[in-house]
Amino acid sequence: MSVESHTEPVIDGAEHVRSYPSSEWAERCFCSLCGTHLFYRLRNGGFHALAAGLFKDGASWPFKLQVYIDEKPGNYQFANRTREMTGEEVVKLFS
Repeated sequence: MSVESHTEPVIDGAEHVRSYPSSEWAERCFCSLCGTHLFYRLRNGGFHALAAGLFKDGASWPFKLQVYIDEKPGNYQFANRTREMTGEEVVKLFS
């Protein structure tokens, strides 16, 4: 689960944030001290997907989109309806 942002996140301890390229168009960022995944970002465009677990109170955020829906386990489904994108649709949109 992630929270979408179109601005650079402000992170306490930013000096410990490291990244690695996970595709031609995006990279994943993590804490170099503990290894915690922090966010995923596009190399161009300012889009960040921040790990929802980083925030103390996430109950008020709307759940609007599921990506890579074609790869989800067959034994779960979320209660509310969302926009759904397959892996192919995601790659096409962001690459």
